[in-house]
Amino acid sequence: MRSIVPWIFFGSLILPGTLASAADADGTVLRLQMRSREKAPEDGDLYRIVYKTVEWDPKKTAIIICDMWDTLCCKIPADRVAEIAPRMNEFVAAARQRGVLIIHAPSGNVDFYDGTPARKRALDAPKVGNKVPLKWNDLDPEREPPLPIDDSDGGWEGPRLAGRPQTRQIASIEIKDVDAVDAGPQIYYLLQQRGIENVMLMGVHTNMCVLGRPFGIRQMVYLGKNAVLVRDLTDSLYNPQRWPQVSHFQGTERVIEHIEKFWCPTITSTDLLDKPAFRFEGDKRPRVAIVVSDDHYHADKTLPLFAQMLRDRYGCDCAVLHGEGEADIRHTAELQTADCLVLYVRRLALPKKQLDRIRAYVASGRPVVALRTASHAFAARSTYPEGYQSPDGCDEWPGFDAEVLGGNYHGHGPNQLGSDVAMVPEQARHPILAGLSPQTWHSTGSLYYTAPLKEDALVLMNGSAGNRTEPLTWFRTHQAGRVTYTGLGHPEDFKQPEFCKLLVNMIFWSMDRPVPQPDTIPPRPQNLGDDKAIK
Repeated sequence: MRSIVPWIFFGSLILPGTLASAADADGTVLRLQMRSREKAPEDGDLYRIVYKTVEWDPKKTAIIICDMWDTLCCKIPADRVAEIAPRMNEFVAAARQRGVLIIHAPSGNVDFYDGTPARKRALDAPKVGNKVPLKWNDLDPEREPPLPIDDSDGGWEGPRLAGRPQTRQIASIEIKDVDAVDAGPQIYYLLQQRGIENVMLMGVHTNMCVLGRPFGIRQMVYLGKNAVLVRDLTDSLYNPQRWPQVSHFQGTERVIEHIEKFWCPTITSTDLLDKPAFRFEGDKRPRVAIVVSDDHYHADKTLPLFAQMLRDRYGCDCAVLHGEGEADIRHTAELQTADCLVLYVRRLALPKKQLDRIRAYVASGRPVVALRTASHAFAARSTYPEGYQSPDGCDEWPGFDAEVLGGNYHGHGPNQLGSDVAMVPEQARHPILAGLSPQTWHSTGSLYYTAPLKEDALVLMNGSAGNRTEPLTWFRTHQAGRVTYTGLGHPEDFKQPEFCKLLVNMIFWSMDRPVPQPDTIPPRPQNLGDDKAIK
């Protein structure tokens, strides 16, 4: 198990730290949490994961729905289009209600809508000049490397029909009279006519049309628009039998990460719908929700990068839910479908709805993996002067440590001493400790004082500093669900292969899954060339 040193060293987050504004609540702005990847100045081969919350004016925003046809020449991707379409319809309905222009772009089939108000709206937009040609845009070798999947076979999975069987956009995505329909230059003219600066793109297929169409991501970026991809409302054409031999859904994620690096940020439909991000029924990967808000140990940097490792090496589907420097963790709706909650929060009062979702998750008996400051995650009051009151509408859970984790946090040792970590010899064969060296290693994080624990807590590792030894890693059952805790989680711990392995083991064991070995992704074949987009 390798450490994630390169990821951590170059990890970065941009978190503005503002609560949802009144304008967000009444729909006069769109508050979107964007994810992108930036080159690390120290090493251009490495990328920072960057989260940034922005506010867009709905009247200056459009959604372009790419090629969501009624059928395709291959059943498997056609079935995925049909599956994702109802969620797209929900998302565009919410956006439309807030004043966003919806543009339907079923390429090759717009004539189906001749005479409708939506088609007429696009055709009536006056032609305007542009300095950038409006055309299909192939992979741009000056801006991006080859795609991180092999789609040279067209990406098809299974038998294909001859020709183009599609006739229109799939009917489950409604086209309203206030919308527009086009798939050519009239889209650009319409954007200019309306003064639209911001464009959300969704649809299929991520690695081909969504990137390459004359209204696609590359074109919008060339035209100077603020483009984002709605990453849970898209799908790639990728055959898992081709390189890198990962699942279809991991293949799509690799393309999304490529877009985040070289083209534009991404968001999820959760921003407008307050529902878990869409996931295909066939995506059976374990779903790990990582709730992180820590101002002490840079967990806002380390945990997103650890989540990336869980995706890449272990095939997990990870959602990182961020505290943004205030009493606010967005996207807690993800907990509704999570298989495991990883918690790294420090002394935070949360809006009651958000904390209630965490309470409901815990009460459901699903697994909890807690790190370091999670022992005092929701006990904000103790850090403020006497008489402190939580912000309006916020709630606390000071008993979380004792009730759920079975701990008794009451301070920590000197920072300069750190702590020596050693497994309990009698538990050396426990799956959580699989692959770990029985040798003691040193953590630069101070020793947490946690004893005495609940009687049903089984200690797996102890920590020592000076002449004091305390329980460091343990597990217990709460509401029939497995709960594991470790006092480790200092930034330097993430550079320890032993700690990274321990955390992976805790997550999988808590989900009652076999503790895994690292997945490997084969190197890119040399004969793939530049992977011209297939139109």
